[in-house]
Amino acid sequence: MAVTGIGGVFFRSADPDALTQWYKDHLGVTMEGYEPWRQAAGPTVFMPFAETTDHWPDNKQWMINFRVDDLDETLSKLRQAGIAIKTDASWDSPEAGRFARIFDPEGNSIELWQPPLE
Repeated sequence: MAVTGIGGVFFRSADPDALTQWYKDHLGVTMEGYEPWRQAAGPTVFMPFAETTDHWPDNKQWMINFRVDDLDETLSKLRQAGIAIKTDASWDSPEAGRFARIFDPEGNSIELWQPPLE
């Protein structure tokens, strides 16, 4: 018996209502009551990293990666909202796609990923 996908991402927050609203406003991740966010089908990477990774801050146990269709458009909207963005050309490749990183208001690392064109 195998699982069929990620059923949810759960984490602690100092202000769950405000953080839920931030994810809705800036990333389109919506959760109304117990009605789940309906995301587009696509690939999901499930990969533990070494505990010494510098891929995200060492005081955080996890990082979430969101798939996007158009990274440039997404980054433009985030910049307009005053959200700091980090990019690095060395993260991108034709095989892996393109990446950018942001942080939510509570300092959780978010990676944005535009998969490679097929």
